Amino acid sequence: MSHAPAFVTCSALSFDWPDGTPVLEGFHWTVGPGRTGLIGVNGCGKSTLLKLVAGALTPSGGQVCVAGTIGYLPQDATLDTALRVDEALGIRTARTALHAIEAGEATEADFAAIGDDWDVEERALAVLNQLGLARIGLDRTVGELSGGECVLLRLAALLLARPDVLLLDEPTNNLDLRARRRLYAAVESWSGVMVLVSHDRELLERVDQIADLRDGEVRWYGGNFGDYERMLAAEQESAERMVRVAEADVQRQKRELADAQVKLARRKRYGQKMYENKREPKIVMGARKRAAQESAGKHRTMHAEKLADARERLDQAVGAVRDDDAIRIELPATQVPPGRRVLTLSDLRLAHGAGAEGEWEVRGPERIALVGANGSGKTTLLRTLAGLLPPVSGEAVTHVPARFLPQRLDVLDDERSVVENVARFAPHASDNLIRARLAHFLFRGARADRAAGTLSGGERFRATLAALLLAEPAPQLLMLDEPTNSLDLASVRRLGEALESYEGALIVASHDVPFLESVGITRWLLLDAGRGLRPTTADEVRAAHRQD
Repeated sequence: MSHAPAFVTCSALSFDWPDGTPVLEGFHWTVGPGRTGLIGVNGCGKSTLLKLVAGALTPSGGQVCVAGTIGYLPQDATLDTALRVDEALGIRTARTALHAIEAGEATEADFAAIGDDWDVEERALAVLNQLGLARIGLDRTVGELSGGECVLLRLAALLLARPDVLLLDEPTNNLDLRARRRLYAAVESWSGVMVLVSHDRELLERVDQIADLRDGEVRWYGGNFGDYERMLAAEQESAERMVRVAEADVQRQKRELADAQVKLARRKRYGQKMYENKREPKIVMGARKRAAQESAGKHRTMHAEKLADARERLDQAVGAVRDDDAIRIELPATQVPPGRRVLTLSDLRLAHGAGAEGEWEVRGPERIALVGANGSGKTTLLRTLAGLLPPVSGEAVTHVPARFLPQRLDVLDDERSVVENVARFAPHASDNLIRARLAHFLFRGARADRAAGTLSGGERFRATLAALLLAEPAPQLLMLDEPTNSLDLASVRRLGEALESYEGALIVASHDVPFLESVGITRWLLLDAGRGLRPTTADEVRAAHRQD
């Protein structure tokens, strides 16, 4: 890292998708040294902002100024499977040169390739060890690594490069508990500028400040996520109290206006009676009438203005109370009787060596948590159950309609709109039905006509889940691979609530033990690359990783 202080500044920054959908408009933001947790609801622009800062997207207007070098870990990044580990780390050329020098076969180009970085290989191995990747070495290929190991390898490359500004977008996606602890330690030891987007509460507990992106603006909260929640709760309690005060004021002003109108009506009737009885000279009565009308007009105007002011204060108070939209998942009526056979496995052997020896069954509305370390084969097993991969031997048979939500969310056609994508899975559903269902997933009006390729990670998840749940026939077995990866915290809670009410069978592969517990898991299964499939418990999963 350089010695000059690093920072990021966004000035009047704007960005629109090619279809004209605005994401940021006139956005201002400055972030300096320390660990900043960037949070906000899905689709508010968090990932887009990181891409703009990293230079992966070009702003529609305004500018981004970065003092220092940038390292960027995108969400759901992929690596070429043919790459060697040292290539992925960016040290292949320097390492080759170093070996040539050690063998006495050096050229001037070799010395130039190394520069002053003579300990590059040792540093690379140290970083791999720091992230729990020591066993993979520098000579293996990326294709031999799990998805979680690839995430850690990309992070290792960034730590090795030692940038001044480090941008991390959902870095715990696909990581098992052991790998997450390694990542937490790396984050805690970071001393430069770090901006991380995450739904992982434990990771957000390790930041110095929270930047809450909402309605195109950032609000700052000092401290970690727990501090943020406490401050936000106090803010909302105060805002809700102001709403109650403002509502009472509106009602009072309505009553005062009504009372004033009654009094004015009485005064008008009295004046009219005096005029009819001609008890005073006509000129005097006319003057009294004009004065009364003028006074009445001022009175009505005063009370109407007070009522309008009270209503404006109420609108402002209501605006300060958060009412963030969250997905409303109405799962289809897919009840499975307790004794019905849903899935059977027989001496199943998978690609990459994992498997399930013997006979395994899923019956009725069982709720199964599939856990295991990165690389154990959980995704391979789910893809095999979904019929997307053939087993090496044995068989897996599903006896009910089943749907699979993949980790990569690659079932959508990026060129098609959200509505068109959902219609592919439910060709007999009407456009109105599809749009009504999509509204529950926060795709209302024109949002449902956006191309899938322009969606954020969380929006893409919602669209994919909507497509699966509208599919014909409705699924009686749902298989989900790391479903919380791209969701904001509110949507994770709502997803848990929806799955808890689902009456079909459920298999969820996840490293998020609290989420698994929230959906009422009835059976825990551990997939071990060496020992195959076996029963386990949530306590055993936690204990195993604490002892590591």
